[in-house]
Amino acid sequence: MTSVTTKPDSLQLEAETAPHLFDDWFDPIESEVRGRARQFIEELIRGELDEALGRPRYGRSKVAGDAERESVAGHRHGSRRRSLTGTFGPIEIDVPRARLKTAGGKTTEWKSKALRAYQRRTLVADALIASCYLAGTNTRRVRRALASLFGGAVGKDTVSRVWRKVKSDWDAWNARSLAEEPIVRLILDGTVVRVRLDRKATSISLLVVLGVRADGQKVLLAIKSMGGESTEAWRTVLDDLIKRGLRGPEFLIVDGAPGLDKAIAAVWDGVPVQRCTVHKHRNLLAHAPERLHDEITADYNDMIYATTREEIETRRKAFIRKWRLKHRAVADSLEEAAERLFSFARLPPSQWRSARTTNAIERLHEEFKRRIKTQTVLPSADTAAMLFWALLAAGQINMRKVDGWQTLATTPIAQPIDLAA
Repeated sequence: MTSVTTKPDSLQLEAETAPHLFDDWFDPIESEVRGRARQFIEELIRGELDEALGRPRYGRSKVAGDAERESVAGHRHGSRRRSLTGTFGPIEIDVPRARLKTAGGKTTEWKSKALRAYQRRTLVADALIASCYLAGTNTRRVRRALASLFGGAVGKDTVSRVWRKVKSDWDAWNARSLAEEPIVRLILDGTVVRVRLDRKATSISLLVVLGVRADGQKVLLAIKSMGGESTEAWRTVLDDLIKRGLRGPEFLIVDGAPGLDKAIAAVWDGVPVQRCTVHKHRNLLAHAPERLHDEITADYNDMIYATTREEIETRRKAFIRKWRLKHRAVADSLEEAAERLFSFARLPPSQWRSARTTNAIERLHEEFKRRIKTQTVLPSADTAAMLFWALLAAGQINMRKVDGWQTLATTPIAQPIDLAA
């Protein structure tokens, strides 16, 4: 005799009715927003069509008689059902259709600017998908991670299509012409990130170039992944900028890397170069024991943040005399930078704050590192550069105008400060 063992009915019923994780996570606010998304989008598109036709649905023009008929820009003819996926989830919307009159007396199909032809996702949804992929997640994991947000409407093919769109935008950005960019100043710096290369974690350098337009607005011009910050690496970046039509800048701000200095001398010899005062401060401290750091910092800041050229010259001489006697390595390190540490003094004082350092790029580096700090290794070198670009292209990081932009048209003073000690 065969015995069949089953759960008691009471135990089975208890298991089926037991609460599961997230069962009580219903959010009435989120549910209401998603429920109203369809109504809002349809009203938005209908309003766009009303403006194109010059009258609301079932409305009449204020012009009477034959003049009214002549003023009509077109006519409606039904609607079509469209699927749209956004951060509100997948919805079905009714998009109105219309034909507009052309100058030749014919008609053409009206097209919404808010909802493009064949658009199936909002731009924010595409940006979210792309950012997940850029962060190193594969297509299937992106699909699973965003399934609840998009209601399962995002498959791996969708992720691949979004990625290809981002990649094409990235390639177009790298190849765009710079001939019309009114760049007057460049800020150049690099940062190190770890990426997976040939299945091994490897450190590479991201070489970044920011431009400052004549109106003071900062703009990202180039970002390239290279093996390091050698002269050849920086020369590749600069040559590419020149090839794409970038005009010679009037002022350069650098971190003091020897490779960058040599590359600049080869392409823009004679352009005033400002060496970052923050980087030089760190160099000075590296040459002295810790007990002298506070004193070095106080003397250095008195010199760098003086309010006039004359005060800078006087305090520089005092700094050199003092530290030659107290700790010569510090004085030698300061003299090594020569006039490049004080090129900002050639500019109007209103620009000194923005011209002394590479802080504009350093802030981007910090924000980039903050976004990727949970990833010990990025998936590839190309992905690292693209992710840096995407943070600005997507508007997640905004750059303001430089301090003193009102005086950018002022020509720098040709005479450097007096370096006599």
